[in-house]
Amino acid sequence: MNRIYNFNAGPCTLPLPVLEQVKEEFLDYQGKGMSIVEMSHRSKEYEDVQFGAANIIRKLYALPDNYKVLFLGGGATMQFSMIPLNLLPEGRSCDFTVTGSWSSKALDDTRKVGKANVVFDGEKDNYMALPDPASLKLDPQAAYLHITSNETIGGVEWHSFPESGDVPVICDMSSDFASRRLSIEGFGMIYAGAQKNAGPAGVTIIILRDDLLERCPDTLTAYLNYQTHASKDSMYNTPPVFAVYMVKLVMEWLMNKGGLAAAEEMAAERSGLVYSAIEKNSAFYRCPVAENCRSKMNVVFRLPTEELEKKFVAEAAAEDMIGLKGHRSVGGCRASIYNAMPIAGTRALADFMDDFAAKNG
Repeated sequence: MNRIYNFNAGPCTLPLPVLEQVKEEFLDYQGKGMSIVEMSHRSKEYEDVQFGAANIIRKLYALPDNYKVLFLGGGATMQFSMIPLNLLPEGRSCDFTVTGSWSSKALDDTRKVGKANVVFDGEKDNYMALPDPASLKLDPQAAYLHITSNETIGGVEWHSFPESGDVPVICDMSSDFASRRLSIEGFGMIYAGAQKNAGPAGVTIIILRDDLLERCPDTLTAYLNYQTHASKDSMYNTPPVFAVYMVKLVMEWLMNKGGLAAAEEMAAERSGLVYSAIEKNSAFYRCPVAENCRSKMNVVFRLPTEELEKKFVAEAAAEDMIGLKGHRSVGGCRASIYNAMPIAGTRALADFMDDFAAKNG
């Protein structure tokens, strides 16, 4: 079998050792004569998976006891609704930074529930720049501050986070979850769709501070209430069994690699190879994102013409590098280089970029 280099933004590449383990275990999990996806979610075997996945995330982030780890369905998009429904009390407002497509969608859904005050909107710069976090004029009475740490489409990433005092920061980390070290005490909640850095599509990882659970109103229906899932260890209903199982294996793989410190180091090396290729061939490639906020997960770049961009994507695919077409809403090219992308993959891409520029420049 020929394993290609998969630069898709999500679902995306997964660690080969994890896929091999899944292949080995899939038909007969732990000698039980059936697959993990056939087992009762109330069985000891599956409970060990679910609690194991939560515990490895706790270890990676060194979570204090006052944070819960939850696994929910609906993707990060479901959280665009659940967050204001649970955590934005009537008569209060929240602060929002709008830094691209995903934060814009989160804002739209929030405003259908309550009041949101935009403290930064990057539209004037086509969402290609971020502010100095210290420059944000935050409301000290806000219910929370919502940020999207990495915009998958635009390729901008917060390299440091706003200091919000007593206002909890709620962060969509779907596309840079588990890719770097951070101080968890600065966050009231982190949420992430798994299909970028943590596993396959189908489960959303939530890290939630206990005091925020006290805001959840009793008037919400059961599934939409964080209290329900926290009190039932994310097993109020049948969880996305296979996706959680995969998250456990991927997080264990990362821990064996060296945890978040290793992830941060690998992310810098991978992205550095691609950004260096852009800079080396600056007469041919252009990254539109401001240097101080270029993503280490999603590197976006343009070529001199759309025709050359199409040719670049096609010829890269012929060299077993797929997924390099930019998002349809912005065009251009994009290399998504999450935790499971081998360094060899980005090195191959950088070499290809050099060769392509030399032949077509």
